[in-house]
Amino acid sequence: MKAMLCTPRLRTLALLALLGLALGEASGARTSDPFSASLARLKGAPLEELGAAIEQFASVQDERTSKVLQALLDGRLFYRKADGKVVIGEPAEAGYAITDAASGEQLGTAERFEVKKISLNNALRTTLRETIGRLELNAQDPAVRLRAVQAMSQAPDEKNLALLRARLETERDPKVLDALRLALALADLASEDKNVRLRAIGALQDQTGAEVVNRLNALLEKNDEGEYLEPDSDVRHMAEAALHRIQSRLQFYGAVETLFFGLSLGAVLVLSAIGLAITFGVMGVINMAHGELMMLGAYTTYVVQQLMPDQLNISLFAAIPAAFLISALVGIAIERGIIRFLYGRPLESLLATFGVSLFLQQTVRSIFSPLNRSVATPAWMSGSLQLNGALSLTLNRFYILLFCLLVFALLLQILKRTRLGLEVRAVAQNRAMAKAMGIPAERVDALTFGLGSGIAGVAGVALSQLTNVGPNLGQAYIVDSFMVVVFGGVGNLWGTLVAGFSLGIANKFLEPYSGAVLAKILVLVFIIIFIQKRPRGLFPQKGRAAEA
Repeated sequence: MKAMLCTPRLRTLALLALLGLALGEASGARTSDPFSASLARLKGAPLEELGAAIEQFASVQDERTSKVLQALLDGRLFYRKADGKVVIGEPAEAGYAITDAASGEQLGTAERFEVKKISLNNALRTTLRETIGRLELNAQDPAVRLRAVQAMSQAPDEKNLALLRARLETERDPKVLDALRLALALADLASEDKNVRLRAIGALQDQTGAEVVNRLNALLEKNDEGEYLEPDSDVRHMAEAALHRIQSRLQFYGAVETLFFGLSLGAVLVLSAIGLAITFGVMGVINMAHGELMMLGAYTTYVVQQLMPDQLNISLFAAIPAAFLISALVGIAIERGIIRFLYGRPLESLLATFGVSLFLQQTVRSIFSPLNRSVATPAWMSGSLQLNGALSLTLNRFYILLFCLLVFALLLQILKRTRLGLEVRAVAQNRAMAKAMGIPAERVDALTFGLGSGIAGVAGVALSQLTNVGPNLGQAYIVDSFMVVVFGGVGNLWGTLVAGFSLGIANKFLEPYSGAVLAKILVLVFIIIFIQKRPRGLFPQKGRAAEA
């Protein structure tokens, strides 16, 4: 009887125990989710098993997966030695700023000895790039998809190619589509089917990348026995025709790029010479301190950036009027203090302005030290404009070219549409007649010298974006400035523009064949010969003074 009474009670206790065990196992299963378990395996796997651990972790359907794998590829995935927690680390002063890889929680800073990096070898890095590419191939961001296609194309196995072909059917972004077609065409070059290889070459003949050229050249190579690596003559002929077409396109883009660099160099020459053209044309003064006025503009840009450290993107716009004003005031001081006593005495004015240039250089050395100063480039001027795989235009030179044309147009409007411009042109054409008509020639001389000096300061702002700022900055451009002025025609702005761009383009087209130094010598020889035939330059100044 007691045994019968105890039996239901024992059964109830047994059921309760089994239920508790089942609940505990379920709770443990919820605690150790697949993401955390796979993440823990990454930490504990030896190097020979890490590839399998990466594949298992990549199979977890979680938005955090690709972020962790990217951190592993970048060498930013660690685990803390104290508790084994996997973290993502960013370099900091005291070691690493760490974040929990699973939860994204900020964990503060860890010393370098407190964490251990999860290391990879080259084979695992290749596998990891391919794995990240597969994960990111269906991302919402086109840039992420493009990066995924480029990563997967580095390991074109059947699995990756199948994924790329499937993505090609649904992709809509033009850049990603081009990358997909390129990756698949390169993979098809290794096909055993002749027609597939021919179609691949047809798709690649409009590309310009180095990898395409190398792969097509590989089809025309021979082995040690003198046999072509590509046995089919039709494929070889088509590859040769495609290479010829690509090389022609590369030569064209190379010429366009050289032309752009020539125009950008010409823009610098125009900016540096245009102020000299005004002062030389109106007053006939050989100003050897013109390069130092450009140097003052460049140093003004440096000072403005130091005063606006948190506003780099707009500091350049503040530096332009500041450089113009400072260089113009210095120029007026030079004209009023020295040059006005030396009109009609070219040798004395040349020596005096050379002394002024030395004085300005030493002043800058005393204030800023003889060391070069680096002027930061704003973000909107950094990088390049990539037009295609073979042609890119650097943004800083592109903006300087536009800036040169803007300054030139503005100066033309000042000379044509303002009273100062009318007086400047009158004094330049016939100083004696202008004085007789009541034009204050001395005031015009001072303002003209100030205008030319201010434009030299603006040129210094542009130069600060191309080279380091130092006391000798102006010396590198003073000779070129005089060459531009003499070649274009003294006092003629259009002549200065044409001469500056012509000399810049000529320099850049000669450099690949003769080198930079010899190119400058050849240009100088050409100018000497040209001046023998046309002493007044391309666009000679008109007026009675010019004829005298």
